[in-house]
Amino acid sequence: MTNTLETLGQHGFFGIAFALMIEVIPSEIVLGYGGFLISGGKISFFSALLAGIIGGTMAQVFLYWLGSYGGRPFFEKYGRFLLIKRNHLDAAESWFERYGTIVIFLARFIPIVRHAISIPAGIARMPFYQFLLYTIAAMLPWTILFLLIGMQLNQHWNTISEVATAYIKPIVFIAVASLTLYFFYHYFRRYRSK
Repeated sequence: MTNTLETLGQHGFFGIAFALMIEVIPSEIVLGYGGFLISGGKISFFSALLAGIIGGTMAQVFLYWLGSYGGRPFFEKYGRFLLIKRNHLDAAESWFERYGTIVIFLARFIPIVRHAISIPAGIARMPFYQFLLYTIAAMLPWTILFLLIGMQLNQHWNTISEVATAYIKPIVFIAVASLTLYFFYHYFRRYRSK
């Protein structure tokens, strides 16, 4: 993986964006390496930030379009080639049905669900501009966080998987808690209106 990242790192902006678009390597590792490149003066913070947002967003747009045009049968047949399993689809569809469009933003911070949530959005034909807005809004803090961590780690960027866990756990907790509060708020509002 280190050799792959070093090869991508030689291409700076395009390397980071491409690595995030294909999502073979977890985004926090790619962005951590991006932070290392910033600290070494090989790329500017703004370029890495832009690459992170564009690359991460394009990966999700691709899944949205596949969901919109191929539907669930496509992913049940070919999902394994995109590293998306049936249980990922089940979880993403359940979350999307329960929480609605806001889940596109909050689920980006939750493992398993974050990679597949774009698919039910595409299947449900969620308005594309809305999907794009939520996706970019989620990619912004995620990209900034892991670029900054990578900059702090500098030469030790390859330990980001261990370091990231300390950050990801509270992020996941906040995202799940926010979704739960959102669900109960709408449930009680609907209940009171009846």
